[in-house]
Amino acid sequence: MSTTTTAVLVPLLPFLGALAGLLTGRRAPGFVRPLAVLPTLAAAVLAAVVAWRQGGGDALDAATRLTPTGSVPIDLALHLDGFAVLVALLVGVVATCVQLYSTAYLRDDPRYPSYAALVSLFTAAMLLVVYSGDLMVLLVGWEIMGICSYFLVGHYWETEAARTASLKAFLVTKLGDVPFLIGILALAADAGTFRINGILTAVTSGGIDHPTLIALLLLAGVAGKSAQFPLHTWLPDAMAGPTPVSALIHAATMVAAGVYFVARLLPLFAASTAALVVLAVMAAVTMVGSGLAALAQDDIKRVLAYSTVGQLGYMTGALAVGDRSAAVFHLVSHGAFKALLFLGAGVIIHAAGTNSLAAMARTGGLAKRIPDAYWTMTVALLALAAIPPFSGFFSKEAVLGAAEHAASGDAEGIPGAAGWLVLTAGLLTALLTAAYATRLWLMAFRGTGPGAADHGKQPAAMNTVLWILFVPTLALGLAAWKLPDWFDGGSLTPTLTTSVLSTGCALAGASVMYAAWRRTAALAARTPLGAVAADPDAAPYVSEEESIATHEAAYGDIAAAPDPADPGRTLLGPLHRHAAAGFHLDAVYSALFVRPTRAAARLARFLDREVVETYVRSAGTAPRLLGEAVRRAQTGNVQTYLSALFAGAVVLAVAAVLVANGA
Repeated sequence: MSTTTTAVLVPLLPFLGALAGLLTGRRAPGFVRPLAVLPTLAAAVLAAVVAWRQGGGDALDAATRLTPTGSVPIDLALHLDGFAVLVALLVGVVATCVQLYSTAYLRDDPRYPSYAALVSLFTAAMLLVVYSGDLMVLLVGWEIMGICSYFLVGHYWETEAARTASLKAFLVTKLGDVPFLIGILALAADAGTFRINGILTAVTSGGIDHPTLIALLLLAGVAGKSAQFPLHTWLPDAMAGPTPVSALIHAATMVAAGVYFVARLLPLFAASTAALVVLAVMAAVTMVGSGLAALAQDDIKRVLAYSTVGQLGYMTGALAVGDRSAAVFHLVSHGAFKALLFLGAGVIIHAAGTNSLAAMARTGGLAKRIPDAYWTMTVALLALAAIPPFSGFFSKEAVLGAAEHAASGDAEGIPGAAGWLVLTAGLLTALLTAAYATRLWLMAFRGTGPGAADHGKQPAAMNTVLWILFVPTLALGLAAWKLPDWFDGGSLTPTLTTSVLSTGCALAGASVMYAAWRRTAALAARTPLGAVAADPDAAPYVSEEESIATHEAAYGDIAAAPDPADPGRTLLGPLHRHAAAGFHLDAVYSALFVRPTRAAARLARFLDREVVETYVRSAGTAPRLLGEAVRRAQTGNVQTYLSALFAGAVVLAVAAVLVANGA
């Protein structure tokens, strides 16, 4: 089987699995789990075969004319370079782990067949984006992912939080997709083709007439899909969905698509200095803001969600300084340890019976009860904090090294201001990342007090997946010396200056957080959660997925009722309240967009009911009244008719005389 044929099967198999799962889910429930796991597993194996055959060498291209569309045709094209094959392998491995994990996590969920089919369709759409060599075909996968995310985030549709989060994710990402589509059409109009290779050739030859405008339009879609400021607010709320969905979205699909898209078309963005500066500002604000917000969250999944936003900021920062090798390296590395963190969080939530770090900090013995999650998550958090020798250290150092290179003026065509901005924000975010990673680890695994209620042993499938993802989390960074073959041959070796600075920042952040926790640990042991807190043991335990779906953070609104024993609150001080609320960006959007839209809707309803309907009712009432008057005049009495005619004649005669005299 040729490499091209093998590559075609990679996105096709999960799609066929999704189709078969939807058609047979209710009729043959015994086939649901095999149809969920096996096609995705086969796609992952084939993606590994494609990556092995490609070997980091020259890109493999294949295309067939899909449909004639006039001057700009659409091709069903494949483009297999080192970036594509590695990202596809990441998607396949993470999706397989998520499907395997879900067989245990949602084993009692009656909607599991549709859930598994949507996960397979989600995976197929992302693989289509990764392998596609044509922008319109890429756009198909891009939009399918948005639809799948709506249904998967809203899986627990019985809860208001899930319904609101799914709608918000759909609307915010679609808000960015509108200019994104306009940008693709404008780009194809300038280049004369939707083929990515043709577009890059046009960029190189100066055939793009409006690079800045097109790049900014495309960045709007990237900001929405990859949850970058200011369109990042949907991602933390998307935690209302099942934990495996969170792992899939945050590690391998959806949010990775925007970064990958910019990496594929980086020469286009590099042709506009303004676009690079905008990208650098967006990355810097995203990194620092999300790091502060993560320090103030009580829900363990929201901490990881803001962490994802920040790590995506590192990737867009690497792109802003013109280094797509560092960006995609961090994308792959982050995908491995972030999937492990989310799936490990699912095990923690199941064992503790709550999402709340405040509640976990008041229970003991959690680390002993879930040793698999404890050890694997410890390594994953070290990778997140970029502590050597774990994978996150090497990939994050590649980003910071690229920023240092641009800041020193050695990167041709890259503004030095963008380099300094990304470098400064990256070092500050390294400190914040280590701080919130340490806070999560201490509050989840080093809680004081009585142990939480035992909700049963975690299924073997869930623990097995953690150890599968543990391997790339531990070893991927050590293979950095080989990865440049897949990444344009660029160097991914950490530089001494940024390595020392970022590791020092990380150790400082972890040390400060540990000191703060030591001061608050005793307070947590003797301070109840408070009047607004929910005791996770108060409600009877029902089923695993229902418990995970309905348990909320101990403080429903931690901004209004902060935990005095939270070390994050101690460090942030007055800033904690604002950071916990995401710096009130949702309130700003509500004031700028939601309220005016609702006011316009109320005005339209008023005009429709009170003006338009009044006119319509009047238009019908006037003929009815006239008809009623005419009907009353038709009495059938001849004398009445003659009297009326005589009276009318008299009136007309008198009027004629008066008119004649007046004339």
